[in-house]
Amino acid sequence: MPNTSHHNAVQRTPVRAELHSAAFSDHATIPDRYSYDGGNMAPPLEWSGIPANAAELVLLCEDEDAPGRPFTHWLLTGIAPTTTGIRAEAPPPRAVAGPNDFGEIGWSGPRPPVGDEPHRYFFRLYALDRSPGFTPDTTADVVRSAITDHVIASGTLVGLFAA
Repeated sequence: MPNTSHHNAVQRTPVRAELHSAAFSDHATIPDRYSYDGGNMAPPLEWSGIPANAAELVLLCEDEDAPGRPFTHWLLTGIAPTTTGIRAEAPPPRAVAGPNDFGEIGWSGPRPPVGDEPHRYFFRLYALDRSPGFTPDTTADVVRSAITDHVIASGTLVGLFAA
């Protein structure tokens, strides 16, 4: 009898996690106090639906309408998988804030060019099946590349902002 088994990599479809903010609804305007020039506070976020086997959570916020390429506003790695949210005044224990495209560490809020249509800010939460050990100098590009095959759940929240 011929061996018909194939050893192809199994492509997983990530589970859908729920990501919400008490500050704004999905596809609604982000309040000015969270913008770069209006207070620059990180918005509060809550989530659910993280699988029990998650090893780490990663949070990324990017302006998809920035000229050229997505502009990173927030990168948090190393978030404990039992964490269920973030408050600006109390970052999650163990979380590692990475560089954003303003050249700063942690949250730097929306600051689209004056006169542009509202930009879309994608908050993405990823649950990973392993902890890659990212450091504070790990960029969003490196994180995106490193997590590609390790996302077991993800959730997205989109906020809008215009100057």
